[in-house]
Amino acid sequence: MNGKLILTVLLAVIVSLVAAGCTETGSKGTADASPVKATWIEAQVRGDQVSIPASSVEEDTNVHFKVNTDIGELAVMAHKFNDEIFVRSNVCPPCNSIGFSLVNGTLVCDSCGTVFDAATGTGIGGGCVAYPKESIPYTVSDGNIVMKLDDVVEAHRKTIEPN
Repeated sequence: MNGKLILTVLLAVIVSLVAAGCTETGSKGTADASPVKATWIEAQVRGDQVSIPASSVEEDTNVHFKVNTDIGELAVMAHKFNDEIFVRSNVCPPCNSIGFSLVNGTLVCDSCGTVFDAATGTGIGGGCVAYPKESIPYTVSDGNIVMKLDDVVEAHRKTIEPN
């Protein structure tokens, strides 16, 4: 008899918690989004223009690519957040890494776990917050995201300097 009572009480507690939205998926009853790891893609460089297919960002949500410049090979990321595409420098200087996952409106360094705002690139928490991910201006032309090579280099320079 005690076993049935305990089981009934546990079931009532679980039903109450689910009804209140207090589940393991979050306090609002919605599951946290899984991290979206970046997918490597190829960029095209022609003269002073760098381009990537906009469809790559639309399909994969989070991509990164490398660009050869006068100062060396630079990593760049492009991600979609709130129906807007952002292009940024893709480097975390203190931990000497590249690669960020998109998680619930943030960019999380795949190496050190430092968290940055996905829309602004500003550091939120972690060891490398003083190195915000600098934005790269772009246009969309013929289905491609197009950047100036100088803007890629400038964003990288700003990202590797602590603010």
